[in-house]
Amino acid sequence: MDVVLQILFSGCAVGMIYAVIAFGYQLTFATSGTINFGQGEALAVGALVGLTIVGHLNYWLMIPFVLVFGAVCGIGIERIAVLPALRRKTEGWIMSTIALGIILRNIAENIWGKEDMKFPSPVPETPISIGGANLLPMEIMVVIGALAIMLVIEIFNKKSIYGKAVIATASDPAAAGLMGINTRLVVTFSYALSCATAAFAGVLVAPLTLAGAGMGASLGLKAFAVAIIGGLTSGVGAVVGGLILGISETATGFYLSTGYKDVPGLVLLLVVLALKPAGLFGKKSIKKV
Repeated sequence: MDVVLQILFSGCAVGMIYAVIAFGYQLTFATSGTINFGQGEALAVGALVGLTIVGHLNYWLMIPFVLVFGAVCGIGIERIAVLPALRRKTEGWIMSTIALGIILRNIAENIWGKEDMKFPSPVPETPISIGGANLLPMEIMVVIGALAIMLVIEIFNKKSIYGKAVIATASDPAAAGLMGINTRLVVTFSYALSCATAAFAGVLVAPLTLAGAGMGASLGLKAFAVAIIGGLTSGVGAVVGGLILGISETATGFYLSTGYKDVPGLVLLLVVLALKPAGLFGKKSIKKV
């Protein structure tokens, strides 16, 4: 029982990081049908910027600066890589966002170096024993922080006039435009929000791992798998998919080997794509002709 609780606790913490990044993928896909494949690099740079700021401010005062930095990065990515492709109605945004992600990583390596660095934890690092399983306080903070950022965005979308513009654009861009909504600005906003959540995920996970320019590559790829598994149109799917992947990875690493911990998620991805291409909670898009 102790082992099962340990796997659940650790898996949930990892899974919620995947969920936050996957949520960012969903934000841009909903409004523009595009995805920022440099999301993982945005996470890494956000963590490194946070590491620099936290040397002068405490952890909690650092977070707003990281969110603003992430938002600015998102605006830059949308303007440079996505907007030209949308205007020409091409798929060029795929390679453009990948290229910008590589550029971000190279810039980070030149500024902060290639070595991973210790990120100070804002909470005690002494494990808490719950039911015989050890749980780090930072793991609790990861789950709370991830749920909080997604809840804030959901409330913003449903309660504010700007959020309703995002939902209208996601539902029907043409109709939203006819109603006077600046859909281009909404797409830019969705990219800003997407990268801000990625940067926030970076400062959440860094105290549990290490901060480095390459920390986001694997996280971004796995979060994309989570977004596909849960469904690119479902916020609930991001959470469920993240938890499934996080727990399955942790269980595999414990019972088999850490060398095989990536296998269950990839197998699940293949199964979902074969049986339910829209994802577990996703909706099939219907195009009228």
